Amino acid sequence: MRKACRWLLALTMLIGTVSLGGASAVAATAAEPATTDIKDRILAIRGMSLIEEKPVEGYRYFVLNYTQPVDHRRPHKGTFQQRITLLHKATDRPTVFFTSGYNVSTNPSRSEPTRIVDGNQVSMEYRFFTPSRPDPADWSKLDIWQAASDQHRIHRALKKIYSENWLATGGSKGGMTATYFRRFYPDDMDGTVAYVAPNDARNDEDSAYDRFFDRVSTQECRDALEAVQREALVRRDEIVDRYEEWAYENGATFTTVGSADKAYENVVLDLVWAFWQYSSEADCAEVPKPTASTDVIYDYVDSISGFSFYTDQGLAPYTPYFYQAGTELGSPSFETAHLDDLLRYPGIYQPRSYVPRDIPMTWRDNVMKDVDRWVRNRGEQMLFVYGENDPWGAEPFRLGKGSEDSYVFTAPGANHGANVAGLVGPERDKATAEILEWAGVASPEVRRDASEAEPLAKRDAGLDRQADERRHVLRP
Repeated sequence: MRKACRWLLALTMLIGTVSLGGASAVAATAAEPATTDIKDRILAIRGMSLIEEKPVEGYRYFVLNYTQPVDHRRPHKGTFQQRITLLHKATDRPTVFFTSGYNVSTNPSRSEPTRIVDGNQVSMEYRFFTPSRPDPADWSKLDIWQAASDQHRIHRALKKIYSENWLATGGSKGGMTATYFRRFYPDDMDGTVAYVAPNDARNDEDSAYDRFFDRVSTQECRDALEAVQREALVRRDEIVDRYEEWAYENGATFTTVGSADKAYENVVLDLVWAFWQYSSEADCAEVPKPTASTDVIYDYVDSISGFSFYTDQGLAPYTPYFYQAGTELGSPSFETAHLDDLLRYPGIYQPRSYVPRDIPMTWRDNVMKDVDRWVRNRGEQMLFVYGENDPWGAEPFRLGKGSEDSYVFTAPGANHGANVAGLVGPERDKATAEILEWAGVASPEVRRDASEAEPLAKRDAGLDRQADERRHVLRP
């Protein structure tokens, strides 16, 4: 069946498609190259335009715009410009399609699979994250199928140039995005590598998070975090006064969430989750005692949760995420018995609180259930990597009887930055070998013995740096 689908896809690409413009199309194709320069070949693709080219040793790096339909079901209803980047190695190398699920960075970098296969990398900005937002913004056109269709068109547009194997990858919401892309367009990619991707198949059943927080690390560390979290609410009036002074001095406002006091309650609720998402057990020693000064507690809460996030200015860039969390993706909830007598706004800790009220939101209950069933029953060539101490991994993707050539691995002691390099022994070897195999670049030695598998590209301190952006609770 897979081979048949690939044959049909190839036939469709040979027949060609109608362009966006006067007439509409599902996908654009590249014109036959009149030159061997890769930039000219890329810009010959209908709908592709250059924003800038940046110098990168060993690569060509392009920041591009690509014309996409606002609604892939009705492409004649309007278009928008979607920002993508392309790290070009060579057309005879495999290509990795990377998504963060948020904005795209315009600074060159390499995902772990790109380094492993020594390939090209295409990176896509998720629709509705600025500047890749239709104007006017019809928020009903922000869903996982529309975003997967964005990826599908980009892949088809570039596949004529980059004809070797393709892998999809991403971390956190990017890992979710790579998985949804595979669900809706299962024959586009030769493999999918999804890092720390939550799978909230049942949004009304979140007991897995309570079990995680009951078991993670040591009782001593858990008690210390809960104690300082509680003390932060005991002293809330004093701290909120300081918070409001900071907001006034920095031009920060609280219209969306409602007030500085409401924002502060969200910041404190984030504390334990954010600690485990980004810190390690070694950081338990730095948790202040509840007897610490208010200055110490204020600074600690800010360093872990971040006071700036629940301001209007902090929330606005992530409106598309919270919209999706409240309409399709789901969001975590967990017990806070140690705080309940101190909370003033029950029910505030959920996506609707973070999206402006003029944007309507309606929950669609079966979307994540559908993806979960597909992964269990039909997923092929998929690798999921989780961190042992990452709360987002409490509800992971799981494989079923219908999953083929697919794996779920957990990196011991790792947080939300878990990766293949953090896996142990045979699991690291197997993951690396499978990525090479799916990319079509595994050597005979690797096929015989996975322990021979190593990344094909040397580490580059500039290209392979991990992003250091903290995304707080409700933002995978």
